[in-house]
Amino acid sequence: MVDLSIAQMQRQLPAHAFAETVVTWQQQHGRNDLPWQQARDPYHVLVSELMLQQTQVATVIPYFNKWLTRFPDVQTLAEAPEQEVMAHWQGLGYYRRARNLHAAAKTIVADYDAVIPQAASELKEIPGVGPYTVGAIRSFAFDAPAAIVDGNVKRLFARLFELPYAVNHSPHDRHFWKISEHYTPNTNNRRFAQGLLDLGATICKPQQPLCHACPLQQSCRAFANDSVADYPKRKQSKKIPTRAGHFLLDISPAGVLLQQRSSEGIWPSLWCLPQVDESPTGTHNFEFKHIFSHYKLAAKVWLTSANHTKPPHIRVPYAALDDYGLPAPIRKLLTTIPWDEVCNTVQ
Repeated sequence: MVDLSIAQMQRQLPAHAFAETVVTWQQQHGRNDLPWQQARDPYHVLVSELMLQQTQVATVIPYFNKWLTRFPDVQTLAEAPEQEVMAHWQGLGYYRRARNLHAAAKTIVADYDAVIPQAASELKEIPGVGPYTVGAIRSFAFDAPAAIVDGNVKRLFARLFELPYAVNHSPHDRHFWKISEHYTPNTNNRRFAQGLLDLGATICKPQQPLCHACPLQQSCRAFANDSVADYPKRKQSKKIPTRAGHFLLDISPAGVLLQQRSSEGIWPSLWCLPQVDESPTGTHNFEFKHIFSHYKLAAKVWLTSANHTKPPHIRVPYAALDDYGLPAPIRKLLTTIPWDEVCNTVQ
């Protein structure tokens, strides 16, 4: 396998031809009706891009619309209580993104007079705004030249040039960014960046790619060599361990006892059933499983008294649970519990 240089890639597919092909295809076949594309507002781009991290477009759309109804601008979000922000994020997972978005809004209000800047050097100073989000804001909101790389773009480049770099190995990321920077044009950046993402998401898919519909087919080394299925390369991942978890279900006619979690670790700052290190005295009534990026949680829920009455513990009536940010598996569990039956058991 040959490791191509930028010069070799340029000979295979000149930058001007690449950009022209992507822009033309996007205009005719790309996604142009997504809600965050309409206003071309940098705040809309910021919100959508953080939501889209680790989450598919179809899932994000209703959350995005609901978010803008409650937090229509940076100022409103910056002034909102954290708990309300987390409650509006629940169901999207990866809750650190919500905290980063909230912190970003506060920084933009405090340091930039509530106006999201265009300069990359300033965008990088905003919490939660990494290289990809910098490129997205500059491209989509300002139509300015900016490289953009995500999983879809990596896969597209990997097949197009038969790259040996592993897409899930962070030391290799610099190669993909270097390629993206080379091929980023000076004009039509909004459509070009969207085209890269659209080609990866809808044509150069992980499984069963639609090579017959790809405008880059004639320049694609993997297609020419019948090696599309061999790319992108991936570093073998370690087996994810399973950890036991124990949660307390302290329930009464007045509601369920919840504990606000630490701002660090899993489910930061969310309200949750109290968690203990070892199985307590009580009845083991429920179970649930949840997969995090670095381990699988096999949880048991114990019907018992938690013996906590002070903050950060509160008792929340069942009807008020929607007002609190809860981890998705905890919310799902609480919605399936036969409350009257359990309360009678406790009594």
